[in-house]
Amino acid sequence: MEATLHALGQLLLKAIPTIFLLLVVHFYLKGMFFRPMAKVLAERRAATEGLRETAESMRARAAEQTKSIEAQLHDAREAIYREQEEARRRWMDEQGAQLDRARQKAHELIHESRQELENEALAAKGKLETYADTLADEIARTFLERTAA
Repeated sequence: MEATLHALGQLLLKAIPTIFLLLVVHFYLKGMFFRPMAKVLAERRAATEGLRETAESMRARAAEQTKSIEAQLHDAREAIYREQEEARRRWMDEQGAQLDRARQKAHELIHESRQELENEALAAKGKLETYADTLADEIARTFLERTAA
């Protein structure tokens, strides 16, 4: 057993330079390759995350602006509909007023026409009465002349 331990010790003694070289290579690669690589990857990740955050904030701002624009558009449409309704109401009122004026004018014309007709009828009656008196006098004269003759 002692020979085995001695052989093992000899083996370990020969392995010390290899272990030392492996440690040197390990620290060299860690310092010269892995740390810069990790630094570049961290910067890249930070840049990517920053861009993602920027994109998310821009997307949120765009969504807010879209909502704002849609609300303004909705308000503008409502204002237009109100203006159209008000214009229609004014037009209907004006049309009703014109119709009332036309009716009033028609009633006035009818009243004036009736008055004129009544006046003409009275004048015609007056003329007829005078004409009837004249005609009656003429008939009576003619009748008296025939009976006297």
